[in-house]
Amino acid sequence: MSSNIPNSAKKVCAIAAGTLFSVLASSSFATEKGTEASALSKLVQDSKTQINFRYRYEGVDQTGFGEDANANTLRSRLSWTSGSVNNFSAKLEFDDVRAIGNDNFNSTANGNARYPVVADPEGTELNQAFIKYKNGGLTATLGRQRINLDDQRFVGGVGWRQNEQTYDALRFNYKTSVYSLDYSYVDNVNRIFGPNGSKANLKGDSHLINARLNLAEGHSLSAFNYLLDFNTAAAASSNTMGLRYVGQYKPLKIVASYARQSDAGDNPVHYDADYWLLDLSGKISSFSWRLGQETLGSDDGAKAFNTPLATLHKFQGFSDKFLGTPANGIEDRYIGFGTKISGLALKLSYHDFISAEGNNDLGTEWNASAAFTLNKNFKALLKYADYRADQYASDTQKIWLQLVYSL
Repeated sequence: MSSNIPNSAKKVCAIAAGTLFSVLASSSFATEKGTEASALSKLVQDSKTQINFRYRYEGVDQTGFGEDANANTLRSRLSWTSGSVNNFSAKLEFDDVRAIGNDNFNSTANGNARYPVVADPEGTELNQAFIKYKNGGLTATLGRQRINLDDQRFVGGVGWRQNEQTYDALRFNYKTSVYSLDYSYVDNVNRIFGPNGSKANLKGDSHLINARLNLAEGHSLSAFNYLLDFNTAAAASSNTMGLRYVGQYKPLKIVASYARQSDAGDNPVHYDADYWLLDLSGKISSFSWRLGQETLGSDDGAKAFNTPLATLHKFQGFSDKFLGTPANGIEDRYIGFGTKISGLALKLSYHDFISAEGNNDLGTEWNASAAFTLNKNFKALLKYADYRADQYASDTQKIWLQLVYSL
């Protein structure tokens, strides 16, 4: 078993633990019965423990590989959240990922390169470990934590993979009914490829700034500036500044976003690239629909707009063929439909990919999913992706069966 806590994370956790114990040492209170109890007892007595199991089968048929990938994995999660004393609380969360049966897939860590990639390496990891201070609209969190900003297009937790992406960070959030301000300093990103190996961490000095203004009911405007400076991945260092508008014009919903990205830190390539999004969605009777276009631009093919901290599985198709933006950028034109039948949520979508520079056909993709919630403890999901390559990557079909049980 390895918790794989880098030195930077150890320092963050040590500071967090020291702060919490300082609070405990200086705190005492009276219970309803008038007897004194220690702050530690309060933290434990009001704590909450959760257990979650997520089994997934993922099959991949990819042109260029003689054998298909067949991955059966189980993620077991144990979470403990303390009670609150003087507005302070703490959380610990452990994840364990195991392959069930033969590991006939390339987990990115098991060396099985003859199979297509299913990026769910085995390991046991400290997924979250933080203390939190909450007082009114102010929340401050120190330690290893989950950070999801806006729709996770630029910063997210990659919750789809069995090993979640978390951040060793100091985060401040202030929220009112009119606006919210969010700032995080991040010195390490715990990636989905961990807990061990050279791909497990992105170390550096990064600043995540996000501010949202509620213009009116159903309308908001976000401004963001993400300053990424990585010691271990200089080519991914960048400054990204942009705006995001969400408007509800019943029954139509509009999401529009623009961002500008340039190189930062020791990035060996000097570039500037743009990002555009226009997403329309709505509902007609029991059917939902979605139509949009997302563009990650390029600087004349030298370097494209990239989003290394995003929850990438949410965007540009389930097959994950564009986890790294092609050098000439990408334009994703998509349309989707959904409905619910007897508790079964059905979705179908289509993507047409072309390069932002040159308008070359990259490929097309169909996605389908069926989700079912039996009760608050048990959920099931079936998904399918069919990517047909043109001038990028190779034909790929993927299928998933996922079962989640929570206590």
